[in-house]
Amino acid sequence: MANSEGCKLWGGRFVGDTNPIMEKFNASIAYDQRMWDADIRGSQAYVRALEKAKLVSTKEMEQILQGLGKIYKEWSEHNFLVKPGDEDIHTANERRLKELIGAAAGKLHTGRSRNDQVVTDMRLWLRDAISGLTADALRLISTMVEWAAAEIDVLFPGYTHMQRAQPIRWGHWILSHAVALSRDVERLVKIRQRVTVLPLGSGAIAGTPFDIDRELLRKELGFDSISLNSMDATGQRDFVVEFLFWASLFLTHLSKMAEDLILYSTKEFSFIMLTDAYSTGSSLMPQKKNADSLELIRSKAGQVFGRCAGFMMTMKGLPSTYNKDLQEDKEAMFECHDQNQNQNELYCQARLQVTNGVISTLKINQDMMEAALSPDMLATDLAYYLVRKGVPFREAHGLSGKAVFAAELKNIPLNQLTVEDLSAISPLFGADVSSVWDYNSSVEQYRAPGGTAKTSVTAQVEHLRSWLKRQEEGLYLGRCSGTVVLQDDCFVVDYRCCSLYCYWR
Repeated sequence: MANSEGCKLWGGRFVGDTNPIMEKFNASIAYDQRMWDADIRGSQAYVRALEKAKLVSTKEMEQILQGLGKIYKEWSEHNFLVKPGDEDIHTANERRLKELIGAAAGKLHTGRSRNDQVVTDMRLWLRDAISGLTADALRLISTMVEWAAAEIDVLFPGYTHMQRAQPIRWGHWILSHAVALSRDVERLVKIRQRVTVLPLGSGAIAGTPFDIDRELLRKELGFDSISLNSMDATGQRDFVVEFLFWASLFLTHLSKMAEDLILYSTKEFSFIMLTDAYSTGSSLMPQKKNADSLELIRSKAGQVFGRCAGFMMTMKGLPSTYNKDLQEDKEAMFECHDQNQNQNELYCQARLQVTNGVISTLKINQDMMEAALSPDMLATDLAYYLVRKGVPFREAHGLSGKAVFAAELKNIPLNQLTVEDLSAISPLFGADVSSVWDYNSSVEQYRAPGGTAKTSVTAQVEHLRSWLKRQEEGLYLGRCSGTVVLQDDCFVVDYRCCSLYCYWR
């Protein structure tokens, strides 16, 4: 019999053994076992709904909850034994439940399909993961905001096209990346709202024929709403795709910041220096101090992009509702959260934590930053000087360009052109043109909101501090109303709110 181990959830109509290679090919327990906690939570809620619908007795419900509590304890203490016939986490938990309490375990799956069970587990898992990522992202942004505030008086060259462009404040550069990450947080919170839609009670495709109170399930599991259509609920993975999109964009932002910092840490720039804690050396060249932490942050983005594109290719060819192809959804979701599943090194989370470590410990070289400022970066200021004397900007731009060319012909810095040299270009240049050649004055003219003047950067800092406070007030750390109670030498787990991090909307 195909069900020789007695634990397959689908073996009744089969008379032959499953090919051993097919067994391994079909199994997902190696990676979906990490959803053990979510799977137990879903089953706890579901058995309460079964009891309310009079599909199990109160005594049977208590037996099942007691058994699930013991299974929870085994998983949490790393004592759960996965057996060869455990195809997936649902099979493993139900098999163990039957071993513990007997025939009553067979009632737990009444009206429930693995189709709605697995997507419920995934949504529970991802909801918690998103809340953890949000908390880490907020810590990183807070570090960056305070760093910008502390070093607000430091000036250095701003770059476009990798060429020196205009003087800016170092804090302005920091905040440019903090703002991008703040958008990532806002996107992630929105995604979380779409994740918290309850699919449980949808069955395999048509729904449930029993009087299952889905509103009770929603409250028990802490979801915001109930899925509208059972076919869509079990077959769609939009929430996974959105998370993969998010991870790709988020790592793009971290990668861009890492690239800037890698350049600034080179001897050619020497603007910053990473601590030894986030650097490595060369096996051949003793003098080397490599920014490997930043290089790895930059490199991992490509793997997430690949996962996102690959899963989209899987999705686009599927017919409606559940197909086995969707087993790939968990690996894509996990791997965009994780670097190495077995070692539990996290893609997004580790990138956040390493980036936070780099940012909070690196040292800047203010002298080198300010020494890199050059008079040609004030060519725009020279044009603005003329604009303030009534010259149309396009004409002023051309006249400033002629001044730059004149300095190049003389092989001297722009600020060493004499008043006579400049007045030959335009009679509007006077002795007061010397005021242009001041970097502090240059940055201070950009006082409009969003600019690099001190008042503007300070306003950005305060805005982000207020934003962080609002976000952090919404992030409630800890299980809201979940309790773990020791009874009769086993854990009875009651997750009414259900998440490690709960986001109050």
